Amino acid sequence: MTATASPEAPAAETAGTADRAGTAPPEARSRRLALGVIATGMLMIILDGSIVTVAMPAIQQDLNFTPAGLSWVVNAYLIAFGSLLLLAGRLGDLIGRKRMFVTGIGVFTLASVLAGAATSPAMLIAARFLQGLGGAMSSAVSLGILITLFTEPRERARAIAVFSFTGAAGASLGQVLGGVLTDALNWHWIFFINLPIGLAALLLALPALPADRGLGLRAGADLTGALLVTAGLMTGIYSVVKVEQYGWTSAHTLGFGALAVVLLGGFVVRQTKARTPLLPLRMFRSRAVTGANVVQMLMVAALFSFQVLVALYLQNVLGYGAAETGLAMLPAAAVIGAVSLGVSARLNARFGERNVLLAGLVLLLGVLGLLTRVPVHADYWVDLLPVMLLAAGFGLALPALTSLAMSGARADDAGLASGLFNTTQQIGSALGVAVLTTLAASRTESALASGRPRPEALTSGYHLAFGIGAALLAAALLIAATVLRPTTRTR
Repeated sequence: MTATASPEAPAAETAGTADRAGTAPPEARSRRLALGVIATGMLMIILDGSIVTVAMPAIQQDLNFTPAGLSWVVNAYLIAFGSLLLLAGRLGDLIGRKRMFVTGIGVFTLASVLAGAATSPAMLIAARFLQGLGGAMSSAVSLGILITLFTEPRERARAIAVFSFTGAAGASLGQVLGGVLTDALNWHWIFFINLPIGLAALLLALPALPADRGLGLRAGADLTGALLVTAGLMTGIYSVVKVEQYGWTSAHTLGFGALAVVLLGGFVVRQTKARTPLLPLRMFRSRAVTGANVVQMLMVAALFSFQVLVALYLQNVLGYGAAETGLAMLPAAAVIGAVSLGVSARLNARFGERNVLLAGLVLLLGVLGLLTRVPVHADYWVDLLPVMLLAAGFGLALPALTSLAMSGARADDAGLASGLFNTTQQIGSALGVAVLTTLAASRTESALASGRPRPEALTSGYHLAFGIGAALLAAALLIAATVLRPTTRTR
């Protein structure tokens, strides 16, 4: 079974040769080593995102954070990371993707040491912002490096499967590791653990990643566009992550939201007129690229309810500890890994990315559908383990989405396409946090006010969030079925 190129996938034929970015195709062994480096760097960054959430109570107690101030341990990272991905991706194309990746890993590792050594709330928040900056620099170009390294369709599909598995593994492992490190040592070690990982990634990246000269800043140094898009994304993400505190209809939310729309609208207008646009709008002519990014945003927003709210349900309703919660969610990581590494590449080659994506979204709908019925006194083996196993749908959906989103990228804008894909992922995450937590909290407060016991009230709130998540997944499924075109596969 071999795969022919999709009509909308010119990158498969153009990205691997000595191209306008100056990258020569490395040998197979070197490519595998480079993939290992990219996966290691991404594991560290994704691991950090989930490991922090488990240690938040210990951080609050030790550094005397106020409840409102504690949220900035997460928000500072999210705002920096999400708002700078697009700019970092384009800069990677211009100055060299290897240079951007290595610099980002270095900044992230240094910031992790500073975060671990923090002795005050201000120091920790500043270090988290710096971590977000480093994470954006390396994450934005990772997929761009990957698709220029792996140009043969089957080989690329396997590489994307490894990359996708890294995300699921990092998120799940972080929850377990965060609880273990915090209980056995202290919260400082959730950051210090990044030091050996980061140093190993740096030492291997220098010889393993292919050198690329980049296109040069003159090929797309749109400073005005860069300022508009960065400010717009930063303002928009800030307004979303503060919704829980201020409410959707508050002057704060509406004001910053309107400012974000104006800035991003100005950026789009700028791109139509700029001589060297930061984000060439031609990329959105590809139905695969546009559709995949929209589907991903909805899917990630919906699955926030699984990744975070299930953990809260296990702890707040069923009384699980931090480490026990992580272990309870490990089966999900195991099946996601087995599917993404074991069969996703072959299924994409056999049936096409669109069909595999649709199957994955149907399974994920089953996950959230079952969660809307989870009881207050749940039995893990009966009520929750089937949910964890159906999470295999994520192992089908994400590699297929990644392939579709990168299919329209040319060799000279692969970093930008990578940054765009990561940006929509972060926007989806921010929307999931704002929408689902706010609705769940509102339902819980209403239930408590009516006299229902706290476990029942919490479960009622989580049920609503799972239902909204299922609706978002249904919308993603509809868009995927109608917008994305089937790819051709031949025997």
